[in-house]
Amino acid sequence: MTFTQTLFEVIDMRSFSNLWFWIVLAVMWSSASHYVMGIPYDMLIRARRHGGQATADLEDMVRVMVNRILYITRQSGLWLLGFGAFLMTALLVLAFWYWVEFAQAVVLLALPMSLVGAMSIATARRIEAEQPTGEALFKRLTRHRLWTQVIGMVSIFVTAMFGMYQNLTVSPIPGW
Repeated sequence: MTFTQTLFEVIDMRSFSNLWFWIVLAVMWSSASHYVMGIPYDMLIRARRHGGQATADLEDMVRVMVNRILYITRQSGLWLLGFGAFLMTALLVLAFWYWVEFAQAVVLLALPMSLVGAMSIATARRIEAEQPTGEALFKRLTRHRLWTQVIGMVSIFVTAMFGMYQNLTVSPIPGW
């Protein structure tokens, strides 16, 4: 038995029948929904309820995160976009041309998260341009969280349907 045969025997490369894949999917979308542009959602709720120092802290945190996102975008955004497009294209070809299940699983995780990343950049640009404070800022961040959750729900649904399809079509008996 070769090393690769032993490796693939020990490590199950079937993603959609693996519990760890579904745990990663749930944790990923839970974290993406909780951290709105890197800002904990409970911080937003606290600022909305209590105002004062909590609102000032939130506005400072938003300013820091917006500046960070836009700095990275302006400094290396084109390179990141090119590398990300290359990586996503390679994954899509592996996933749906060569029908590699592991690549399909990675695409179903990475593609929707890239949409959330693009949405975060767009929201950061709007916040920088408008400089909202108080209720306007709360509304902007809440809207961003809502759309992140919508993308997450659609992603989880599509992943579940595709995963069930894969599990039903893959025969446990080789050659069938």
